[in-house]
Amino acid sequence: MGRSPEIRISMVQTDLHWQDKTANLAMLEEKIWGLKGKTDLIILPEMFPTGFSMEAAKLAEPMNLTVCRWMKQLAAQTKATVTGSAIISEGGKYYNRLLWVNPDGYTEHYDKRHLFRMANEDQVFSPGLKLPIFNLKGWEICPQVCYDLRFPVWSRNGWENDIASYDIIFYIASWPAARTSAWDALLPARAIENLAYSIGVNRIGNDGNGIAYSGHSAAYDFRGEKISGLGEKDQIQTVTFSAEKLQEFRIKFPAWKDADEFRIL
Repeated sequence: MGRSPEIRISMVQTDLHWQDKTANLAMLEEKIWGLKGKTDLIILPEMFPTGFSMEAAKLAEPMNLTVCRWMKQLAAQTKATVTGSAIISEGGKYYNRLLWVNPDGYTEHYDKRHLFRMANEDQVFSPGLKLPIFNLKGWEICPQVCYDLRFPVWSRNGWENDIASYDIIFYIASWPAARTSAWDALLPARAIENLAYSIGVNRIGNDGNGIAYSGHSAAYDFRGEKISGLGEKDQIQTVTFSAEKLQEFRIKFPAWKDADEFRIL
């Protein structure tokens, strides 16, 4: 399946109700409803149903319960793929799981690899061991979650027979305002080094632990140039990526051919 000429991606930057799934799902449903037929992919922040909480025993749910069903409903209604992470329990463990839900209900997932030890996330959750690549309209898309942004090896684009592993890399986050400068620097860096479009969707507001979030959700092209930025406002923006422009740049500037060879054991 070849890539479609364009893909439309909507970044949802919002405040979240602390540990209140009902309020968050109702709020987001109202925001997202207006995107029906206007986008291909809707990206929500990290732990959008609850906020970035370590109370997994209290807030976790198994797959195909409330959050999964809500995402399937929204994907069907908007006719767009919906993605974001939630606290999921499976096999006696807890995961910060990014869910990727298509309009037909087909669901894939990625479990956050790098757990934020400074908030004791590594003491509560289990890390993901696999990095899937999702396909949407022929575009290959790499999922990442928040702290993953600091570890470029995990997100490195691979190439086989001149074909990249992915065309777009995106990060969902609860990235504190205190470290906004790192967020603003690393998102374009991931685009540049991987010759791919890069997107970061972060929340705003304050959580129940008194942590402030400044948003700065943004989209960058393969040169690291900003296409769209949401600042610190509660808003949704939709960006359109061009397959032709991406391919032209990769042919003109094939830096990937000089990459060091290695693999993660």
